[in-house]
Formats: sequence, C-alpha cells, structure tokens
Amino acid sequence: MSLDPKIAARLKRNSDGLVCAVAQQRGTGEVLMVAWMNDEALDLTLTTRKGTYFSRSRQKLWVKGETSGHIQHVHEVRLDCDGDTVLLIVEQQGAACHTGDKTCFDADVLLTD
Repeated sequence: MSLDPKIAARLKRNSDGLVCAVAQQRGTGEVLMVAWMNDEALDLTLTTRKGTYFSRSRQKLWVKGETSGHIQHVHEVRLDCDGDTVLLIVEQQGAACHTGDKTCFDADVLLTD
C-alpha cells in the first residue's frame, strides 16, 4: 500500500514525519483522542476504515483496539486547511483512552463555564 501522492503532497509533517490526528465521535462531535500518523498509518486508515496510528513511544504502527477491543470504525477523514492535522470521524466501540475513560479529555478540566 502507498498513500495517494496527491494526499501525501498536501501533508505538512513534523520533523519525525508525523501528522497530528484527532478522533471525533460520529453524531455527537465529542473529541475522543489525539494521536499521530505517518503516511502508512493514514493510508491504512483510508483503506481499511480502522483507526490506525503511529506510536511514538513504541516506534511502530498500531490499530486502535487491536489489543483492547475498543475499535474505531472510521466514517470520514478530513485534512485541515494547513495540511498539518487529520480529523477522523469515528464510531468508537468502548473506551477511546488507554486509561479506560470514554475520551482522553475526561480527567482534567482546566476551564469551564
């Protein structure tokens, strides 16, 4: 597999060759998690419709839910105007956060109305 060259040309990767990826719950718009993708992870996500990311700590690809069962079925993928962030609209099954929380943004609210 290889990422479509037209898509690859639009990406603005960081110095490690990665682009930020934000996963958002389909229907509610709730932000579930932020992760990183390299070209291969993005290509796999587009072709398999499974949220696939690059683990910076393990230095390898990982498919969300491959060990936990908390999978992401990807319905939509969007690239932001700058090309440095990918938005995934997903149907999350189970917890999105590795801590077991529904989202990675449940634990620490820094400001609210």
